[in-house]
Amino acid sequence: MTAQIIIGDRVLGRDEALDRAARLASAMAEAGVAAGDAVALLLRNDFAVLEANLAVRRLDAYGVPINWHWHAEEIGYVLRDCAPRLLIGHADLLEKVRHVIPDGLTVIAVDGAADGWRDYNIWIAAHDPFAGNGNGLGSSMVYTSGTTGRPKAVKRLPATGAESAQRARVLSVIHDTAPGNVALVTGPLYHLFSQAILMATFHAGGTVVVMDRFNPEHCLALIEKHRVTHSALVPTLFVRLLRLPDAVKARHDLSTLRHVVHSGAPCPPEIKRAMLDWWGPVLHETYGSTETGVVTKIGPQEWLARPGSVGKPVLTGEVRILGEDRQWAGPGVIGDVYLRIHGTPDFTFHGDPAKRAAVEHDGLITCGDIGWLDEEGYLFLCDRRVDMVISGGVNIYPAEVEAALLEHPAIIDCAVFGVPDSEFGEALVAQIQSDEALQVEAVQYFLRERIAGYKIPRYIILTQALPREETGKIMKRRLKEAFLEGERANG
Repeated sequence: MTAQIIIGDRVLGRDEALDRAARLASAMAEAGVAAGDAVALLLRNDFAVLEANLAVRRLDAYGVPINWHWHAEEIGYVLRDCAPRLLIGHADLLEKVRHVIPDGLTVIAVDGAADGWRDYNIWIAAHDPFAGNGNGLGSSMVYTSGTTGRPKAVKRLPATGAESAQRARVLSVIHDTAPGNVALVTGPLYHLFSQAILMATFHAGGTVVVMDRFNPEHCLALIEKHRVTHSALVPTLFVRLLRLPDAVKARHDLSTLRHVVHSGAPCPPEIKRAMLDWWGPVLHETYGSTETGVVTKIGPQEWLARPGSVGKPVLTGEVRILGEDRQWAGPGVIGDVYLRIHGTPDFTFHGDPAKRAAVEHDGLITCGDIGWLDEEGYLFLCDRRVDMVISGGVNIYPAEVEAALLEHPAIIDCAVFGVPDSEFGEALVAQIQSDEALQVEAVQYFLRERIAGYKIPRYIILTQALPREETGKIMKRRLKEAFLEGERANG
């Protein structure tokens, strides 16, 4: 198969994509985009995401992908904070946030234009391919989801040629890239997890099939139709796939799958085992962050021997655990996870160098997770430091309680978090999504057979849905705020 990008019925050949990206780079340069400048991208899954990323890298500039699900005020904050030279977006998305677009910002509209906005395709066609001397080492400035406050921007520092090459090698190892691969992108391209497999596969000369929006049965159909070999999914998509009727699962030929990466959120062991039973030994789990990039990886056989691990460092990666005494800890000791891929581009937090300094220790970076290493150097995660609950002086990791809850056959989804408690300091709250009329007492009894009594949530709330990012992360801040507001209202 000739390398190409496929979205629905639309196909873009590799050569055409490179030509359009080179013309877009010329258009950007004429509009004033130079090395170090930001270009904001408010785009759904579309060819324009690939073209824009290729173009900004030719100019040594920064692409700033924006989550178009955010409220207009959040998007406005990002546009003010990163001060982009250009804003490229789908016309309907731009229209919804027109009132927060800074005055004087040049706006390029995909799929239609409006007063004061340029048409994306016409703009590209009017320019010759870029012939400048850019080093091709541009990167990204990525704003986090803002689930714990204002979005923060992780900005890659200018890369050397060696650092850029090392980053490419890491992505190749993580996604097993090769010229003949056919990769399926299942998630939103404003997130680096999805963007990574797109860019890595494209650069390796493979074909990429992009879902404009995830649908579990359509996912299976695309794997069969395009003979997909590689993909990347977040665990919540596994859950949606597993809920399909057995007849639907059996209808599709998935035998071409060789390498499927999952990351972005913890995957309950029973969900992963069910996927391995169905798809075979093709699941590879990775761990890292926007700040560090992916650092560890674990294959299917390794995981079956060490269930719950997120793997060992790849290539020049390093992982260490910082104990409560602020010293590096040995195997089996729980502490803060610090990690890094040495030799890849460094980062800063845009406009906040103090925050950058606060997350570093001896050259390694923490993204707020708590975990431990076994004797062989495999990493196991307990929870996030901000989510850890201290009740009666004892550390409780909500992720452990959530994993126990998800063993219940009637529980679809759940979130466990801490709230202030006058007696114990903090108390646990569990919000549970189920299609059945569960009894709180029955859920607590179910947990008593699996975890210690002090870990059982004091408050259990049944709900029809939980707010999740498309990356799979539950927005616990919203749940906690709603719970506390309800408590205040009830006196």
